[in-house]
Amino acid sequence: MVASGAPSGGSGLYAEPRADWLARHTEAIIDPARPIVDPHHHLWDRAGQHYMLNEVTDDIASGHNVVATVYVDCRSMYRATGPEGMRPVGEVEFANGVAAQAASGAYGPARVCDGIVGHANMLLGGEAKAVLEAEIKAGNGRFKGIRHSSAWDADPAVAGMYASRPKNLLLDESFRKGFACLGPLSLTFDAWLFHPQIDELTDLAKKFPNQRIILDHCGGFVGLGGYKGKRDENFARWKASIQALAKCDNVVVKLGGLAMSLPGFGFETRERPPTSEELAQAWKPHIEVCIEAFGAKRGMFESNFPPDKGSCSYQVLWNTFKRLSSGFSEDEKTWLFSRTAAEVYSLSLS
Repeated sequence: MVASGAPSGGSGLYAEPRADWLARHTEAIIDPARPIVDPHHHLWDRAGQHYMLNEVTDDIASGHNVVATVYVDCRSMYRATGPEGMRPVGEVEFANGVAAQAASGAYGPARVCDGIVGHANMLLGGEAKAVLEAEIKAGNGRFKGIRHSSAWDADPAVAGMYASRPKNLLLDESFRKGFACLGPLSLTFDAWLFHPQIDELTDLAKKFPNQRIILDHCGGFVGLGGYKGKRDENFARWKASIQALAKCDNVVVKLGGLAMSLPGFGFETRERPPTSEELAQAWKPHIEVCIEAFGAKRGMFESNFPPDKGSCSYQVLWNTFKRLSSGFSEDEKTWLFSRTAAEVYSLSLS
């Protein structure tokens, strides 16, 4: 039975969160004392979607021991005026302001937005350096790097809001000139793409072996549109690309994003939200491939909230990751839940 009122997100790739639907299932927290650094969430107030400091801290307060988070670019609060290339600096200013609020302790103990991943247009080439330097200044020590999404697909049912984005962005020479500005400034690069594009990221990683690259959302496995009904074929292609990318030592992977509509699991369409046992069973093949390829020291569980909140609560999401890692050593769990994120984004765990 399809749940009534299961709206798509603005991108068409995730469902909007529904508090009443999520409230139909709650769970006891597994391993509640384990420290977690959530390395990927967004904050926004747009087009009827509201997920700001109060919302993320309410989710954190559901029981897991989240000690710090990393804010990731989502085009929030760009400057309304000034040079186009400099407008993303406003998002870093915004996220740093939220971090200052969280640091007061008035919203709970978690250091929300302790790390900030903003955006700078890499197609600016060498001129991107000035934008990055402005963002470093605006971040007050919290700015860690950028994300320039390259997600593209010829199928409009997959591309969604990204339909107008250029094809083969990561291979573009102007893009790579801008990309070359990151390393000298000790900044990271988050890559958001769809799984047929992973090989393009591998080429980029090989050309810049000293640049730290973070693959978002397990590589953006697609199960919508023309990819629907071809899960085995899609999985085989995705797996081969993940294994090839993992040979690049400068790349790490964020383990999450699977609760979006994009992979085609369809949990957001059900009458009741899924349990962590159900999610763990569905996601296990993807998580296992990524961890086997990259290793625990190059993997980090992520919430990707609020997009992933369309299918499950924060409470259930982190229980799912704890179930998926239940057979790992204590050292491996520490890397996956906190240490990899802390090292990649230069965060303190104390």
